[in-house]
Amino acid sequence: MLLAAVFLFLFAAILTISPAVRLHSWNVGYLWQHWTGFATWLAGFYIIKRQLQRLLIDHNPYLLPIAALLSGWGLLTIWRLNLDLGLRQTVWLAFSLLVFWIGLKIPNLLNLLSRYKYIWLVSGLVVTGLTFFFGTYPSGSGPHLWLGCCGLYIQPSEILKLLLVIYLAAYMAERLPLSFNMMQLLAPTFVLLAVTLLILMAQRDLGTAILFIFIYSITIYLASGKRRVLLISALLLLYAGIAAYSLFDVVRLRVDAWLNPWQDPSGRSYQIVQSFLTVASGGIMGTGPGLGSPGVIPVAASDFIFSAIAEETGLVGSLGLILLIGLLTGCGILIAIRAGNIYQRYLAAGLTIYLSAQSILIIGGNIRLLPLTGISLPFVSYGGSSLLTSFLALLFLCLISSQAERDPEVLPQPRPYLITAGILLVGLAALAFMDGWWGFIRRDALLTRSDNPRRTIANLYVERGNIVDRSNQVLVTTSGEPGTYTRVVEYPSLGPIIGYAQQRYGFAGLEGSMDSYLRGLDGSSSSEVWFNRLIYSQPPPGLNLRLSIDLNLQKQADQLLAEKTGALVLLNAQTGEILAVASHPYFDPNQLDKKWNDWINDPKAPFVNRAMQGQYPPGTALSPFLMAYLQSKGPLPQLPTDLSLTWQGKRWDCTQFTQTPDDWGRAVSSGCPGALLALSKKLNSPQLTQLVHQLGLDIAPTVPLPVSQPASINQDMNPEQVVFDMNNFLVSPLQMALATAVLSKDGVRPAPRLALAVQIPQAGWIVMAAGSAVENLPLSGTSATDEMLQVPGSPFWQVTGLAQAKDGPITWYLGGTRQNWQGIPLALALVLEEDNPTAANNIGLELLQATIQPK
Repeated sequence: MLLAAVFLFLFAAILTISPAVRLHSWNVGYLWQHWTGFATWLAGFYIIKRQLQRLLIDHNPYLLPIAALLSGWGLLTIWRLNLDLGLRQTVWLAFSLLVFWIGLKIPNLLNLLSRYKYIWLVSGLVVTGLTFFFGTYPSGSGPHLWLGCCGLYIQPSEILKLLLVIYLAAYMAERLPLSFNMMQLLAPTFVLLAVTLLILMAQRDLGTAILFIFIYSITIYLASGKRRVLLISALLLLYAGIAAYSLFDVVRLRVDAWLNPWQDPSGRSYQIVQSFLTVASGGIMGTGPGLGSPGVIPVAASDFIFSAIAEETGLVGSLGLILLIGLLTGCGILIAIRAGNIYQRYLAAGLTIYLSAQSILIIGGNIRLLPLTGISLPFVSYGGSSLLTSFLALLFLCLISSQAERDPEVLPQPRPYLITAGILLVGLAALAFMDGWWGFIRRDALLTRSDNPRRTIANLYVERGNIVDRSNQVLVTTSGEPGTYTRVVEYPSLGPIIGYAQQRYGFAGLEGSMDSYLRGLDGSSSSEVWFNRLIYSQPPPGLNLRLSIDLNLQKQADQLLAEKTGALVLLNAQTGEILAVASHPYFDPNQLDKKWNDWINDPKAPFVNRAMQGQYPPGTALSPFLMAYLQSKGPLPQLPTDLSLTWQGKRWDCTQFTQTPDDWGRAVSSGCPGALLALSKKLNSPQLTQLVHQLGLDIAPTVPLPVSQPASINQDMNPEQVVFDMNNFLVSPLQMALATAVLSKDGVRPAPRLALAVQIPQAGWIVMAAGSAVENLPLSGTSATDEMLQVPGSPFWQVTGLAQAKDGPITWYLGGTRQNWQGIPLALALVLEEDNPTAANNIGLELLQATIQPK
């Protein structure tokens, strides 16, 4: 009891100062309300302990300390989760201890329970049945399993569990010595059990129904000693589960969430997935009282209080809680074995089964050992009915244990009791294993999930790193004070690339992929990370991230695209650094709360990063690459006289000229389909496949953002099908921009770069590793091609192409600086989701001009 008091005192003290720890400041509002609960607990259990020492000298000395620690632990956790519920639970604890104190003074209480067993059980059934007519749900919307009003409610099914145990114990003790016919013995109890189950199933209190079947089965096994009872009971439970799955939607949803919680983690499996994340967040030592975020789980104070405890006390605490239940189970079975008579033996065993099995059911539901049942964790969960029932069970166990040593009843067959204890302890061991599975083995994988809200909750208290452009102009920053930090995107047009880090919507874009740097987990010293985790249960201050984006060029790119639907990627053809990347329409990360529903339902999909995730057929934009490849092999074929083409009933024309171009350069730069077909016929399928691979069009670019799936080519397709079958060959603007760089810089395809450097406080800006460039096409072919495609009077080459996508025509613009250009080599890929070559040509050429002649 002293150890329990010291533990709870330290828990309460840490909970009091937790706001100061979380906000890194002593000038905060501290938490004091829960000391009311601790004082009530301390006074109540002091009185009960003195009363037990006076009235029940020989009672089991471990029962009260175990129950005291469990109930106090649960009480302080409930105070931490919800002040109003904490106050209610404190009142119920005081009332339960008062009932316990009164029960100690009632002479022959156990005999009274046995003598009026029928009255007790029938009364319980009647009161439970009243919930059909007068039942309510204290929180407003939910199953009507409670009776009461004006803030005071009781759940009759909780008391009914205890009455069933009393009835079974008394009935078996009375009839078993007189009759060994199992059917005659069990018929009356089975009828009453069936009535009870029908009431509970009609209420859809299926967790309690399962517990009743288990208690009944084990009690019959203990009374009969026949192991076939266990087999029949297991089959009965299986049949009941299948029937419930078929008949009740709530059971079907819970079983489906149990079997495959990852299928719908934000919907029907939300509670159970968040429970895993809560356990994983605790790790080995826990976050500390008041420093975790267990409140993100719905009904954390009742159904998921084990997960809440696991987060803030870690595996040490959660395994300790399971160990306490194991000790309670062992004590209860030992009390049953040493009981003074057969009735008390069955009663002690039944009470132990009730407390242990209910604990296994609810904890198993929290950690996916079993489907979630929605029952309470004895002594720990919020709920006055559950708490009162648990203390009544404790009272009866104390009464039985105090009489055991005087004149214990001979136990002819101890094996059933030992097997029952083994079943319960194996169940508890399985809980410990699953607890370690989520809290240790799977911890790292779970904590990095995008639907882990603790990552964004930490952003409220710890300043996140800024994201800046290549000149250190701020793109994203953090504003506010600890506890109210918010993320501000200074340039919203980059929304599809920057993404967001929000508690409600999770992570996306660079905010998600570079989160470990922006939160300071990567780049900071291991000692700093460890210190912040140990003291604050938070990551260290975030690190600034520098991008390759040139904000001035980015603004011009967005202005040129304006209201059009499409995307572009402008990059340094030598280094692969992305200088500008635009995706229109875009979303503003600062407006997510206001416009999320509008954007998520917008058919133009503003959340999609078209520059990297968009998939478009290349169409006639493939022509310059075919021409460069063929020029490296020899002379080009003769230019066709008719450069238009009819393919599958649709006529394609050149994009820019009203008259037929008279040379290959003009034909290719104008996106003439006839020129593309003539070039493609000079390549066989393996050559075309090789060219696509050299250009990187079948490779996912390595950038810290989601990208589209790379294209693949069927080796059996002929070149015409590859070129014009738009459903089988799709590429992204980023892939096309990297391929375009091959023509602008010596036939070499660079590795793309978007995140350039991270700022370490002790070392300054540290350049991040870059990928390796790949030599693709011979220099002779690429230099000849860019000369043929040059824009008169400028250092650029360009191509405008058309393609037919599933949703309509699209227009490509590819361009860049020529290989003899002495400045920064540029490569640009632009796609418009419309048939508008003139607009594409104007946008592309103007952006290239702005790059070499900045305003």
